[in-house]
Amino acid sequence: MPGLFSVEDKAVLVTGGTRGIGLMIAQGFVEAGAKVIISSRKADVCAAAAERLSAYGSCVAIPADISTTAGASRLAEAVLAQVPALDVLVNNAGATWGAPLEAYPESAFDKLWAINVKAVFQLTTALLPALRASASADDPARVINIGSIDGIRVPWMEVYAYSATKAAVHMLTRSLAHQLAPEHITVNAIAPGPFESKMMAFALDDPATRATIEHQVPLGRIGRPDDMAGAAIYLASRAGAYLTGAVIPVDGGITTHG
Repeated sequence: MPGLFSVEDKAVLVTGGTRGIGLMIAQGFVEAGAKVIISSRKADVCAAAAERLSAYGSCVAIPADISTTAGASRLAEAVLAQVPALDVLVNNAGATWGAPLEAYPESAFDKLWAINVKAVFQLTTALLPALRASASADDPARVINIGSIDGIRVPWMEVYAYSATKAAVHMLTRSLAHQLAPEHITVNAIAPGPFESKMMAFALDDPATRATIEHQVPLGRIGRPDDMAGAAIYLASRAGAYLTGAVIPVDGGITTHG
């Protein structure tokens, strides 16, 4: 079926799109012919990533700190100034925090709630006019939230606020999907397993720890950039147009362990 997985010329915003999973997704969309906007807190990092990605296609950067209400609103305004209709919003920006149980700080919950959950809600809400402008019954606008398998199963690390907020992202995804379906806006989540990222570097950079993690993955390897980009492109293409409210583990089978 020609064009079933096409995202050519779609306007796409990827938050946290300068590194890790966000960069994987952004590059996948750029190489597939989409018009991509990436965002992260640091202007110089944003500009450098956009310059690199522009070698493959269309990419511009809008720096923003979406952990605050004002920052999310400013990003939405800047996006609306560039693209009156937004086809795909990828809410990827996030943070983690690990510490032993009795030393786990209250500030971790405050920080991670703001960036991992509240920012997803605020930015999606602020960009509804642009998503509505793109949406149609045959080709809905798409919101793709990046959750985690640690929001599905109990993680092996002590990341209490992280796993709690990622579970919240999954539930928020379902709630938004139910609310926005009549407006032809789909909302789905990807729950990644282990991928090469700054968040996982502490574990994957150590050969012994990396080998242990790979052994826990039924498919026997760490996720690759095309694994993540492929899942996002599927959800954004005609192939994924009838899917909403889903949380898709992209984890090599880890969550099949229960």
